[in-house]
Amino acid sequence: MAQGTNSISSPVRIGICAPSTPFSREAADRVIALAAQTHPQAELIFDEQCFFVEGHFAGSDIQRTNSFVALANDRSIDAIWFARGGYGAARMAEAAIGQLDDNAKGKTYLGYSDAGNLLGALYCAGIGEVAHGPMPCDISKPKGEQAVGRALDWIVHQQASALEPGLAAGNKYAAFNLMTLAMMTGTRLMPDLRDHILMIEEISEYLYAFDRAMFHLCHNLAAEGLAGIQLGNVSDIPENDRPFGEDPEAIVKRWAESNHIAYLGRSEIGHDVENKIVPFGLLQP
Repeated sequence: MAQGTNSISSPVRIGICAPSTPFSREAADRVIALAAQTHPQAELIFDEQCFFVEGHFAGSDIQRTNSFVALANDRSIDAIWFARGGYGAARMAEAAIGQLDDNAKGKTYLGYSDAGNLLGALYCAGIGEVAHGPMPCDISKPKGEQAVGRALDWIVHQQASALEPGLAAGNKYAAFNLMTLAMMTGTRLMPDLRDHILMIEEISEYLYAFDRAMFHLCHNLAAEGLAGIQLGNVSDIPENDRPFGEDPEAIVKRWAESNHIAYLGRSEIGHDVENKIVPFGLLQP
């Protein structure tokens, strides 16, 4: 394992693994350096698996499973931070969840994008404190230090300023990348979202694909009794050979209305440095 340094006797130990695609050592070093400067209480533990490469993935399905399970079951680790998204977590999430022990239950788990497969599976199993929010990979974006710092604010200090500003105590919340959640529906990874306000975001999808995913998601969730749906940032939309004719918000409103789901406006989540933290479940006062 490659390990960051800390300057105090009782650090918050954060295990970092890559359940989908590989991370770079250079980016890891930048995250460690930033944390040492801004959050000296944080001890970052990048599992060596983060840097494995096997085709598209950060190592084989078994290697990615073993890395996550070892960190989650390590009683000395306080939180699990997923290094980055891509595709891959769906291939190992179910097997990984089945290997977790009681040590995994007291941890915070943070990530977004494809890591939503693990967030959903953990939440479905009632394991840990699950939250949608920035990952170490955000360090490579312009002003990415802000996003990484916000994640550490939440993991280390549980700072309310890191949260999505529209969250209200007494409501239940969940947040996902749209394509990730749409593909999870009907699988054993899918959590019960009854009475939740669901926030969704997307990146790099044609609007017709966004529309198709909303059709699938809303039809599957119509009977769940959602408290409502909110739209985060939809970024880097490719240009099709003809205009789609609706923007993302119009698409979400239409599918929500036709499935009797309340549309509750916009939220500050997405594949950008303004991505805010959304803890899953009931928000306490």
